[in-house]
Amino acid sequence: MRKVAIVGAGKIGSTVLELLTQSGAYEAVVIDQSKAALRALPTRARAKKVHLAVETPEALADAIAGCFAVISCAPFHLTTQVASAAKAAGVHYLDLTEDVATSRVVRELAADASTAFIPQCGLAPGFITIAAWDLIKHFDELHDVRLRVGALPRYPSNALNYNLTWSTDGVINEYCEPCEAIVNGALREVPALEECEEFSLDGVTYEAFNTSGGLGTLCTTLAGRVRNLNYRTIRYPGHAAIMKALLNDLNLRNRRPLLKDILENAVPATLQDVVIVFVTVSGMKAGKLMQETYVNRVFAQAIGGQMVSAIQITTAGAACAVLDMLAEGQLPQRGFIRQEDIPLEAFLANRFGQVYAAEDEARRSA
Repeated sequence: MRKVAIVGAGKIGSTVLELLTQSGAYEAVVIDQSKAALRALPTRARAKKVHLAVETPEALADAIAGCFAVISCAPFHLTTQVASAAKAAGVHYLDLTEDVATSRVVRELAADASTAFIPQCGLAPGFITIAAWDLIKHFDELHDVRLRVGALPRYPSNALNYNLTWSTDGVINEYCEPCEAIVNGALREVPALEECEEFSLDGVTYEAFNTSGGLGTLCTTLAGRVRNLNYRTIRYPGHAAIMKALLNDLNLRNRRPLLKDILENAVPATLQDVVIVFVTVSGMKAGKLMQETYVNRVFAQAIGGQMVSAIQITTAGAACAVLDMLAEGQLPQRGFIRQEDIPLEAFLANRFGQVYAAEDEARRSA
């Protein structure tokens, strides 16, 4: 049985804990600086709770020493501290961050590491990258690669058409930071919340707009190989306009703690959500201009007798699947590992990756 450290006892960390310990293949050490968050976790025979300030890499390195791997489920601004501790302790490292700057630091740490560093193991970046790369490999020449992902309430009931299903800090960050894209063959930074588009899926209308971090390492991987590459977050129509008013007209992008307080006290959370994954790739195949599309939806489901949201299960399930593949020797054991290095078929066959497989299998057999 392998021991895994989980940094962060929030929504995703607690779901990772449930998935790993229920599998019978892992024991866990959950680390958080909040005693209340640790107390809220269920007591498990194969789980230990550690109260520790994550901002101290030396103490964190001591706490995770002897583990097979550490999964950072902490807020994005703590990513580099956890990664530094993992390198010092000589353990494999995985995270869920969508923050571009911290992922670059992780890549630098991995350059001479003796263990594997696998950032961005969640939904987007993460599974969306794995799914996109599976399509990309089918083409002789790439033209356009479009990635769209959304975690949406199934029953929206407010002007934002949104409920909190993810880290509020993470949502604000991806709405504020510049977004990477390739436009007419050139790498560019484009503003978040812009280039809003509408599309329909199964009779429901959605909007999608630029947000930061969803492409992971694809811009670097596809540089010089694709005409256009972009990532946009899916929401119900009208959401982007209200968020732009809050961030720009009311200047809350420069008062993020206040915006977080407003959202968390005015917008309710929900477990009744759906995750939509929508990837379109076009280009040349055997001399013909072709297009391929991957569509998947994942709904909330029960884990350990408790309902968890779709964004929790897709994010935690993706991280656990990559960890499991690493433990089984299906991934390189040292250095920087990109999400596009992970085969979709092997991911979906994994016991944890199967959370994505039900709708995917139905789509393939239709």
